[in-house]
Amino acid sequence: MKVLFIGDIVGKVGRRAVRALLPGLVNRFRIDLTVANCENAAGGFGITGKVADELFGYGIDVMTSGNHVWDKKEAVAFLAKEDRVLRPVNYPPGVPGAGSIVCTVNGGKVGVINVSGRVFMNHMDCPFRRAEEEVERLKGETNTLIVDFHAEATSEKLAFAHYMDGRVSAVLGTHTHVQTADEQILPRGSAYITDVGMTGPLHSVIGVEAGQIIERFLYQMPRKFETAKGEGIFSAVVVEIDGQTGRSTSIQRLQIRTKA
Repeated sequence: MKVLFIGDIVGKVGRRAVRALLPGLVNRFRIDLTVANCENAAGGFGITGKVADELFGYGIDVMTSGNHVWDKKEAVAFLAKEDRVLRPVNYPPGVPGAGSIVCTVNGGKVGVINVSGRVFMNHMDCPFRRAEEEVERLKGETNTLIVDFHAEATSEKLAFAHYMDGRVSAVLGTHTHVQTADEQILPRGSAYITDVGMTGPLHSVIGVEAGQIIERFLYQMPRKFETAKGEGIFSAVVVEIDGQTGRSTSIQRLQIRTKA
């Protein structure tokens, strides 16, 4: 079984990259399930029903998110009815939406779990304990489990991955928008990468116009950020999994430039 996981989609440039590249990659790698982080897909901040439908139309099967999931007001009602768009499972009880989903694909069933870290992030329920509970719940349906761990600190991501090693098929980091070169199969069979990277504007600071970010650092004054335009970068990983054991056999990084 092969899963394609696309790193944080940022704005129109990111959506354009998905549209241009996804069909060819699905055919090339014989992908069974495509997952993408969508929390910055609508104008660089948040997700809307219209943008989600656009991305589903390009061939994405499940979308995960993170701390920007509520940036658009309509997200509260939208996530309450669309179970293919996840929010972190470790939000407190009563928050709209789902933190996990089980999908039926050609190779069997795949569970996807969205988890948020806490270091330098919003206050959330414990990601370690809450993810463990969700893994145990989903194990009754499938051994193949993909976790989007949306977190800032490398140490927290690595600790979480080792905690989950052998219990899930993959722990794939998102949030920092910078792809790391540490993809690996952990000792008990879980695939891991600290951050899958960003699918969005190449010449930017994590998706935002570079000059605006430089100005913020220089003067320390608040200002509105705008999503950059121009050439794009498509960042993703392909994870191959043994459908019987749920253990991963390989993880491959992808970074592909797209024209403006």
